[in-house]
Amino acid sequence: MKFMMLVCWAEGEERGPEESAAMRRDSIAWMEQMDARGVRLQGSRLRPVADARTVRVRGEDVLVVDGPFAETKEQIAGYDLLECADLDEAVEVASRHPVARCGAIEVRPYWD
Repeated sequence: MKFMMLVCWAEGEERGPEESAAMRRDSIAWMEQMDARGVRLQGSRLRPVADARTVRVRGEDVLVVDGPFAETKEQIAGYDLLECADLDEAVEVASRHPVARCGAIEVRPYWD
């Protein structure tokens, strides 16, 4: 089964240089482990929310708003496309991501 894993955290939250370096190191280690297991098909960080646009079409009007639509503390910072046996394995994979310790990881199955 394919799953989209959304990596969410509070953009702009202050982190010291040591904590930032540890997060980068741990994230790279997670990617290498999941790649080796064959469950991570693709993934990437996303640009900051300041670079995002939300697009809506209402009638003939195209409405474009700066930033993400959701007004929440945590924003989508990256994603990974997973191929797992089932939701339990996808949750286990997500629980090992270092951002799960300070942010949130959403795992959502693809439609068949």
